[in-house]
Amino acid sequence: MVEQRRASRLDQPSQPRRFRLPRFDPEAFGRWSEAIARYMGTANFIVVMTVVISVWLGWNVFAPPQLRFDPYTFTFLTLVLSLQASYAAPLILLAQNRQTERDRLAMEEDRRRAAMQKADTEYLSREIASLRLAASEMATRDFIRSELSRLIEELDEQQRRRQRLERRATERVGGGQWTDGGRSTPADSDRRMDSGRSAPVDEPRDELDGD
Repeated sequence: MVEQRRASRLDQPSQPRRFRLPRFDPEAFGRWSEAIARYMGTANFIVVMTVVISVWLGWNVFAPPQLRFDPYTFTFLTLVLSLQASYAAPLILLAQNRQTERDRLAMEEDRRRAAMQKADTEYLSREIASLRLAASEMATRDFIRSELSRLIEELDEQQRRRQRLERRATERVGGGQWTDGGRSTPADSDRRMDSGRSAPVDEPRDELDGD
């Protein structure tokens, strides 16, 4: 009753009744067709087909008439070859379509990998360029050596100036008469002159004073 009511409802479309073909696995059928097409394109298939046709023709020509199953004009052989050709063409086309699909997927994968390699190459190029710029700003061995040489020259020049100044000071001090090492200084000479001035001078007495 419920199914009859649902079928009689006008607000729902009716399901079309069609003849349904048996279902099969397209992948399995495709592999099977590729295997047949691959075998038909080999030398073994040509040799086997040539041997079968030769035996067929020889039997139907040289065998006794009562044993011939396909006499001259070979109608049955023509029908078999026509059926073989009619099935071989779609199988070959199906194999070609599957191969074309695989080639398309391979091309897409190659394109994707090429894009990734291009991006990686550009990234590495930018990194190498940045490393070159950073390396140009880094102190190299020659630069450090030149800076050390310049610093050593500056230190040597300062040492020579200091020695010159000490020599001049020594020469100025050497003009005195007494120092700790046996030489005199201007202060010691002035001190001696002052002590000579303060000493009393003995004047000669007059004879009249004695009287």
